[in-house]
Amino acid sequence: MSDYAIEINNVFKRYAEHVAVKDLTLRVPKGAVYGLLGPNGAGKTTTIRMILNIIAPDEGTISILGRPANDPAITDNIGYLPEERGLYRKMQVRRVLRFLAELKGMKRDVADARITEWLERFDLKTAEKDWGLSKIDELSRGMQQKVQFIGTLVHDPDVVILDEPFSGLDPINAQALKDTIVELKQRGKTIIFSTHLMDNAERLCDSVCIIARGEKVLDGRIGEIKHSHGSRNIALALDGAPSTGLSAVFQDRALVDRVDDHNRYFDIELANGADPQALLQRIVATGASIIRFEIVQPSLHQIFLERVGAQGIEMGMTGHG
Repeated sequence: MSDYAIEINNVFKRYAEHVAVKDLTLRVPKGAVYGLLGPNGAGKTTTIRMILNIIAPDEGTISILGRPANDPAITDNIGYLPEERGLYRKMQVRRVLRFLAELKGMKRDVADARITEWLERFDLKTAEKDWGLSKIDELSRGMQQKVQFIGTLVHDPDVVILDEPFSGLDPINAQALKDTIVELKQRGKTIIFSTHLMDNAERLCDSVCIIARGEKVLDGRIGEIKHSHGSRNIALALDGAPSTGLSAVFQDRALVDRVDDHNRYFDIELANGADPQALLQRIVATGASIIRFEIVQPSLHQIFLERVGAQGIEMGMTGHG
């Protein structure tokens, strides 16, 4: 029995002259939260569609829970939330969810009980109102997103695949989604989600794979990836606006290799051989009021920029996802 929920081996996918996925190999451990990361057009959605057997790879193999991805027996054990959301707008919420559950082989009475549990969990069924009796187009956008998520999970799949799940969510629904992902992991489910939002991935994922222009740039456990990229990074926070002399310090290539400027917060990568104390002294000398100066591991966002870079992001904005 394999320790991996999903195994992808040397997969290629081409569209005419465009190679959407090139020689991709990765392993998703069972019971993990796994991030498939990359800019728009990097090949994330194409990879997900091949995992789901919506499209077939031109070369290579994909297996899910030890079975080939094209084995119909595996379908009922997967939950999928597509990036492009869509529900039958004139149907009643409960009927839509029952239909989706029955497509996955659930009996109606079991499905109805499970639907009620999820509606209550997401505050779509309260003492005052049962939104399950409403039509989809009577719900707010946020409520519709919750219904779509319930449809992904109602049959209790062991593998849950979420394509850009946080896209368009307000903070309350994003929190509900995050809490649900954590609970699913605690129950031993495997969750794969694609995103270009590095902060979400860093907080939630056990392991990640970064894809750019259809190719794997790196993959592994978050901690190992961050450790392998060294500790030449400084987190700097200021109280008030940056002093006028700060930009000159950041332009000193003997001290600083790269800066990500957030106005009062800065992610700084030191130059090779640079002394953090020397940088601190230079910043203090500008008159800046410092509230944080800390040597840290690089963020996933910084690693992404380093490995993919601005050029990779621009190139990734076109083509198949």
